[in-house]
Formats: sequence, C-alpha cells, structure tokens
Amino acid sequence: MSVGVVQGIGVSAGSAFGPVVKVGAAVRPPADEPPADNGAEKVADALEAVATELERRALTALDTAASILQATAMLARDPGLLAAATTEVEGGAGPATALDRAVQSYIDQFTALGGYFAERATDLRDVGDRAIAHVLGVPAPGVPTLTEECVLVAVDLAPAETATLDRAKVLGIVTQEGGRTSHTAILAAQMAIPAVVKVAGATDLEDGVHVLVDGDTGEVHVEPTPELVRELRQRSERRAAALESTTGPGRTSDGRGVQLLANIGGVEDAEAAGREDLEGVGLFRTEFVFLSASTAPTVEEQTDIYRKVFAPFEGRKVVVRTLDAGADKPLAFADLGAEENPALGRRGLRLSAERPDLLDAQLEALSIAASETGADVQVMAPMVAIVEEAAWFARRVRENGLPKVGVMIEVPGAAMRSAHLMEEVDFGSLGTNDLAQYTLAADRMQGELADLLDPWQPALLDVIATACHGAAINGKPMGVCGESGGDPLLALVLVGLGVSSLSMAPSKVPMVRFALAQHTFAQCQRLAHLARSARTAYDAREAVLAEASPALREVI
Repeated sequence: MSVGVVQGIGVSAGSAFGPVVKVGAAVRPPADEPPADNGAEKVADALEAVATELERRALTALDTAASILQATAMLARDPGLLAAATTEVEGGAGPATALDRAVQSYIDQFTALGGYFAERATDLRDVGDRAIAHVLGVPAPGVPTLTEECVLVAVDLAPAETATLDRAKVLGIVTQEGGRTSHTAILAAQMAIPAVVKVAGATDLEDGVHVLVDGDTGEVHVEPTPELVRELRQRSERRAAALESTTGPGRTSDGRGVQLLANIGGVEDAEAAGREDLEGVGLFRTEFVFLSASTAPTVEEQTDIYRKVFAPFEGRKVVVRTLDAGADKPLAFADLGAEENPALGRRGLRLSAERPDLLDAQLEALSIAASETGADVQVMAPMVAIVEEAAWFARRVRENGLPKVGVMIEVPGAAMRSAHLMEEVDFGSLGTNDLAQYTLAADRMQGELADLLDPWQPALLDVIATACHGAAINGKPMGVCGESGGDPLLALVLVGLGVSSLSMAPSKVPMVRFALAQHTFAQCQRLAHLARSARTAYDAREAVLAEASPALREVI
C-alpha cells in the first residue's frame, strides 16, 4: 500500500500513530498431508487443547471478553465439529486437513445462516487455525510478542486475541474485515483503543510502516506528514483539556437533562462502570450469563450474578435486557431447532414465549437481587414487535415485583406503532444496531453492507423520530442503547429527535457530555432537522458537523 489515506469504518474513538505490526497468518495444512494412524485422536486432542487455552485466557479477561472467549471455547468442544473432522479422517484425510475441511464446512453454514452465526465465523476460523497449528506442532497464529508500541494490523482479530491485548503496547487497531458490531469493535471500544475496521488492502501494509489511525473518521494515513501527525496530536490534547472540565449529569447548555449511561455485560464491567462519572447502566446484556452455560443457570446462580452487577450502582439506574438469544444465538439448553432465517426467527422475547420457564427464572432472580441492593432496576424485553408482546411481557415483569418495565425498539413495526406499545410499559430503548439492520434490509454482520448500516442514514433517523414521537404522546422516556449513542455528533441529533438517555461504552461518555454542554435543546432539534432533511448519510453528518458549535468541531 502506497503513501496516502485509506478509508475504513471508525469503531473506537481517538487517534494513534506508530509502526505497523502485522498479526501472524495462520499456517495451512500441507498439500500432501498423509493420513495418520491416530488421526481421530489427534483431532480430538487439538480441539480440546484449544478449548482449554481459551478458557485459561477467559480467567484473566473482563466480563464481556471473558464471555466471548468462553463461548468460543464451546465452539471448540462442539460435538458436531469433532464428528465432521473425524469423518474426514476416516475418509483418508490427514488430521490437519480434516480439521480445515470440517471448520470450513461449518463456516460456510454459519455464513449462509447470517445473523449471530455469521458473526461467529471469525471465531470458528480462529478455533480451526489454532487446532491445525496444534496438530502440526507449530506456534498458534496471532499477535506476536510485542517489544514496542505499535499499531496492530490484521485481516480480523479473533476475540482470543483482542481480549488479551497488551494495552501498554497496542496504540491502535486496523483490520481488513469486520464491522461496527464485530467483536473487534466492541472490545476495542471497551478497552479505549482507537480502531478502524473494513480497511481495503490493510494486510498489504508492511511491518514497520508508520500509520496514523483516526478512530473517529475511519481514516488510516500511511506514512503521514509530520504536520498531520502534529495536527491529530494537538486535537487529542485539545480534547483532553476540554474533557477535564466535563463532569456530572448530562445536560444541554440550557439545562435539559440527558442521562448518560453505560453498556455492560457482567460483573467486572459493572464494577468498572460503577467507578465512572455516569448516571447508571442503560443496557446490561444478560445473555452473557447464559451463553457460557451448558445448562440453564438456576435462580440462585443468576441472583448471585445480578446482585454483584447491581451493587456498584446504589441509587442509580440499571436497565436490564432479558435474555436476547434464540435461533441466531443458540443455547445448548434452549435449542428450538434450525431456522432458515434466524435473524427473523424465534429470538429475544420470542424465545421467552416458547420457553417461559427461562424468563420466569430470570425475572425471579432479578427481583430478588433488586430487593437486596439499592439500584433502580428496570427490566426491558428484546425483539418486541407488537402490542400483545409488550403487554404479555409487562404483566410477567410486574407479577415478579419489578415495578419498571420497558421494551426494546429494534423492529421498524414497533417504532411505527410505538404510541400503542408505550401505553403498556414505562419506557422504551432504541437498539439502533438491529433497527438499522431491519430498516435497511442489511445484515449487520456483512461488512460489505456497512454503508447501509451507517447510523446517519436518514431513513433510520425517520424511524427513530417516529418511535420518539410515540413515547412523547404517552409521556414516557425513550433512550438509545445502540453504540450510535456514543457518537458525540449523532448524540446531538438523537436528543433533538426526542431521546432522553444515551447508553454507550463508558469511555465514550465524557465526549458526549461535552458535546451536549455546547448546545441548547433547540439547537439539537435544528441539527436533527438538518440530518433528516439530507439525501444521504454522508450529507447528514456533514450538515450537522457544519452547524455544530466551534468548540465541538475543534475536538472531533
């Protein structure tokens, strides 16, 4: 790749400058690998070794990362994968070749299924590559030993790599694949490492080449001029200075309150967020409690986890999303069978309707934990589409003694009819990632469709405006818990559309707080009008940027 600038998708804010270190490529099976007398045993040993190593890494990772690693370990122990590789061995393939074929067959199936399965394809490829390396007796692929500060460049980073990065050495991340909601994006934002994904030709960069990564704009500058590096560093310094004085509750310059909240996935996430200057939790993803379990967690087991999550937020809000799983996020103990289109299948609340025992156990545990802590616990359901579902969920929540119940608005039909849905509940929360997917008919895990999934798409903003209007008619609050709430420019637009709370990675809160403080509510409404009036997502952002306060433009 020659000197210049390449465009990707910025997924973790900030800038980084340093030499490239490329993640090692995976070793491939020998083209002429002979069969082995103990091939099946070698395959089984390799997969178990991978699972054990992933579980070891999970012990020292934060909650979100640990859950992802544990779920990936479960892929390595999938009996179907072992059976497929064993069949290849019995057909005469060498053990490494057998693993490669079996893994690729599963990847093809996962990609075809789309949704959560497609997201796991990178994880499965990592499992296969590690198992192949074990069989061949060579080091596992991945991040090399780092001796200096650097920018990591890879096709994509598997969770086993991202979750255990040395943050003192890794200044930034650039990947050739991935998307806004990939594991790399989620974990990089959690660790506050500037990151850009979906950079065409990223792996053509040579080790040692200096790059400037702009996680805000998605630009990667190759061998940038000293002036450009200095400009970005000065921007970072201006940002740091501006954020030093931003504390307390979120509010516009004329005093309109906008709650600034954290997205978390477990106990350690909660403990870390609880120490931050924010107003609570806008999204506690409880599926991480379930995804690493081989059997349904008991009421007692869940209560213990929820109690620890709520404890750091005494007197503050904690919004809990009930189990968001189903055909596209398979659970060993709640398998409803294969579905042709899992993203449109029995997921989220639809799974709870099929397995009310899982929901009842979860609500009982949440109620007990809430009563034993001082947090303001509020419970919401994922994938609500119609009024009947909202009413059914609200009744079950209240029967368990939990007084505040809400719904996720991530289906366009629910947004269109939010005036009726919000009659049944106390609050709503916009899941902008899925709402973009369903509004634009674009699989959120397919990187080639990233432009369609841009949260600045005017059509998506129209849907959000409709959902907020329905909430306002009922005098109910509407929040955002998708990562779009962490974009300081887009946050202004969302507030102008009627959003009353924004939930994001904790590292993004200070910048959003600063952006709000530079604008009146009327200005936010003006910016929202400009964004909705634009013809394209690019035009929408540019129009808002041009009208934003000079103080904000200086630091973004």
